[in-house]
Amino acid sequence: MHAVWRAQPATVEAVHALVAERRDLKEVTTRTILRRLEHKDYLRHEVIGRAYVYRAVEEPRSLAARAVRQLIDRFCRGSVDELVTGLVEADVLSEAELAALERSVRARSAARRRKAAKKGR
Repeated sequence: MHAVWRAQPATVEAVHALVAERRDLKEVTTRTILRRLEHKDYLRHEVIGRAYVYRAVEEPRSLAARAVRQLIDRFCRGSVDELVTGLVEADVLSEAELAALERSVRARSAARRRKAAKKGR
């Protein structure tokens, strides 16, 4: 996905060139991965001449949020609290990351309250 985001609109060849910088993959493997990502609705393609040109359906942050939701549903019985508690208890997050997460949650919560107050006027 990172290669598609970097190169988009991206041909198979452009994605393969980026991926090949770090991994030893054949172009046919890149093509297969792109088809699978499209089948899972992460990508869309259009045909230009004889080339498939791919674009990501979502921005990285949005896709990451969707992936985390799937993890929560699959491994944490749908509980965000279980996920976050597990991250904290397993010392996965540093103190700085925990503090940043707390600030982010507080800011988002305050923004929601302000938005709700505006609607209620």
